Amino acid sequence: MTKVWVYAEVTPEGPGSSALELLAKARSIGDEVAAVALGPGATAAAPTLGEHGAARVFASDDQVYADTLGQPAAHTLHALIQEHRPDLVLFSSSYDARDVAGRLQAKLGTTLMSNATDVTNTDAAQTQIFGGSRVVDVALEGTAPRLVLVRPKSFVPEPSGGSAEVVPVDTPIPDELTTVRRVERHEEIAAGPRLEDAKVVIAGGRGLQDPSNFKLLDDLAAAIGDAAVGASRAVVDAGWVPYSYQVGQTGKTVKPEVYIAVGISGATQHIVGMKGAKRIIAINKDGDAPIFRLADLGIVGDALAVVPKVIEEIRARRS
Repeated sequence: MTKVWVYAEVTPEGPGSSALELLAKARSIGDEVAAVALGPGATAAAPTLGEHGAARVFASDDQVYADTLGQPAAHTLHALIQEHRPDLVLFSSSYDARDVAGRLQAKLGTTLMSNATDVTNTDAAQTQIFGGSRVVDVALEGTAPRLVLVRPKSFVPEPSGGSAEVVPVDTPIPDELTTVRRVERHEEIAAGPRLEDAKVVIAGGRGLQDPSNFKLLDDLAAAIGDAAVGASRAVVDAGWVPYSYQVGQTGKTVKPEVYIAVGISGATQHIVGMKGAKRIIAINKDGDAPIFRLADLGIVGDALAVVPKVIEEIRARRS
């Protein structure tokens, strides 16, 4: 019997969307699917995890998992794996999950693959290279369990209508694993939908010429409604907007109904994070910009002149 586990990160609002995405894939390749949820809210998240395919949820609400970095979670996962022997463990690509997976691999000495876009079996996965233009099949060899970090938005979360047995976890955590602790949390307050969840994403690049011009994108998002503002790495590195705005290989992956690239040339690293959009609109004054090769609709022109006209037209039609 094939056992597939999902490391399910939890938030005060419930399990993260990545956990539900991974459970959808786990159901398709595993005979027995379980989730491991560690930290405050883990037990409360179990019904949702069960609805999405986890037959069992190994859960601990211990605050230590929230207050420390990856060592306690890796320690507990190692103990659970030694007892239950899963064939495969799926992780999201979040900072915390990557930390836990790396530490766990060091304990187990098993295969660890990152940046997967699909998992076709417990011993096979896929990734994309060259900006997503090539798909590579990867053999996961060595002893079980194989550990796989999956790129966000690779799978669609789909409830299966099931329920989960909650298995309380009480693994003792050695004191030496709790010495590095989080001392402060900072969450940026954002208006509108999250970048990953928005139906429309408007991303800005160097073509906006000045950080103050990002207000144009905010105004366009407000005019459209249910839209979020993102950015290319170039403007994030320049300090124009926070890292949380970044779309691309080293930022967030988005798959909106419409993606509007404003003043973005279309570097391969950026395209990786947004090429899954259903419709792509590009605004750039360089008619030879690579983004136009991907766009469903292209507008060659200065973004600072085009965007205000678009906002004006949307507002006129809505009024």
